[in-house]
Amino acid sequence: MAATSRLRSALAVVLTILILAPAGMLFFRVWQQNADERDDTKREQQGVEYLGGLAPLVSALTEAQSSALQGVAKAPASLTTAVSRMAAIDERIGDDLGTRERWTGLRDRINRLSSVAGQPLQIYQANVEVTNLTLALFTSVSDNSTLSRDPDNDLSHLQQAFAADLPNTTVMVSRMGDLALMLANLTGNSQARQQTQATLLPQFGAAVLAVNTNVASLTDNLQAAVDDTDSTTLSGSLVTTVDAFRRGVESFIRGASPGGSNAPNAAAMATAQSQLQTSLSGLSGVLVREMRGLLESRSDRLDSRRIETIAMGALVFLLVLAAVLMIATGRRKDRTGPAREPRSLADSLPSARDPFAAHVPDQASPPYGAEVGPDRRERSGALR
Repeated sequence: MAATSRLRSALAVVLTILILAPAGMLFFRVWQQNADERDDTKREQQGVEYLGGLAPLVSALTEAQSSALQGVAKAPASLTTAVSRMAAIDERIGDDLGTRERWTGLRDRINRLSSVAGQPLQIYQANVEVTNLTLALFTSVSDNSTLSRDPDNDLSHLQQAFAADLPNTTVMVSRMGDLALMLANLTGNSQARQQTQATLLPQFGAAVLAVNTNVASLTDNLQAAVDDTDSTTLSGSLVTTVDAFRRGVESFIRGASPGGSNAPNAAAMATAQSQLQTSLSGLSGVLVREMRGLLESRSDRLDSRRIETIAMGALVFLLVLAAVLMIATGRRKDRTGPAREPRSLADSLPSARDPFAAHVPDQASPPYGAEVGPDRRERSGALR
């Protein structure tokens, strides 16, 4: 009996371990996966915030480039505001995204732009270098925040449109317009003009091609995001903003008249530039809002899954604890043995058939031959 009890207890312990070990491993993996996804989501939210600050910066840089080529040395107010805002954002989350060194170098180059002097081509090249660094920062933020590797198709296409297509389109449209004006206003002797034209004309053609390519990519990415999203506001929000942005780009291209015999129309380009800036701001706002909404929904789902994981882990722990307590209780009962039943009152009394049972009479019987008188004293037989 004792051997059977010990075998049963050992078997129960082994089964408990076999249940607890895989359950614990599963709990750990689910918990770790949830923690990793939560960290990635938080980093992507930081990436969206950082990109949201870069969008007005790149727009302000294109404005500063055009102003500098027109002889305005002072940086526009929009650039000063954008730099201050980006400095605050990088101070808060730059270390997490690994952008501190890039931003510091870019800010120093931006601050030195106002001191650049010389021919328009020199001023243009200095601004091109700064905008290239800004575009590289867009790419760095997208990679470091894991936005470029997001598993959801809608968010992946949105970040591609916002971190690559949109800023590249903005920069190339501005370069196209500035190059068109520079080609139309060449100075110097014939040889100098030919040399400058030979330098600027290929850049102008590349800018026009880049604008068309980036606008097509932007449209495709936004359409792909709309086709594969759970957001109920994405499609309606993008329709008007994308159309306005494309109309602004087309107006700007017409004003620059690429490949035409007419000189670029500076007034038409200025009007298109203003329209483009407005539509760019609206489109950037929509993309940031939609990406934030998608990431917040994902964060809420991960929080719910975390609570479910904790609840399931607690349930497994309670079941194992209950099994251990049942085993311990069973072993104590086996050691103490079965309980004895109480004896009845009849069993406690002496048996009538027992010749050795104790018998206490009320009054001792008189000896044989003795006579008991009225006063219960014995009388001798001799006196009778």
